[in-house]
Amino acid sequence: MRSQDRSGRMNMRRSVPALVFATLFCAGTAALAQMASDRSPELTGPPSPMETIPAAPVPKWVTDDVRKMRAYPEQPPVIPHSIEGYQLSVNTNRCLSCHKREFTQSSGAPMISVTHYMTREGQMLADVSPRRYFCTECHVPQADVRPLVENRFKDMSELGFKPAGSE
Repeated sequence: MRSQDRSGRMNMRRSVPALVFATLFCAGTAALAQMASDRSPELTGPPSPMETIPAAPVPKWVTDDVRKMRAYPEQPPVIPHSIEGYQLSVNTNRCLSCHKREFTQSSGAPMISVTHYMTREGQMLADVSPRRYFCTECHVPQADVRPLVENRFKDMSELGFKPAGSE
């Protein structure tokens, strides 16, 4: 055996680093758990898992038709209007009746991104890509509620970075 010397005793050179690693791993995990509990919001619910509590009221949707600032880069835009009653199925997509390229001028709605007309390989299509057809997979209406976690996102311009060639 590799961990024993010729007399049959355990080789301490190998077991001490393993013990130190295990101790540091446990202490580090406990410290991370403590930090996470300090920063994450409290979960709410009944004190007993079998207890029934009344449901919170359904929040009101923001329906002011004002475009919202994105919370982080590459975030899909939120839907600034009500989509209650919109049909979104394999055969029908009510969103496209206003946001499709051909209809934006008459509807005044912003056109969907050109990336919605591309295949995974980057080839342009004449119509919306099937993988981008179900809008609510990425785009959601905004509820008028207090955020669970504070948004501390800062845009590059707020951090002091200047666009290339601006000097």
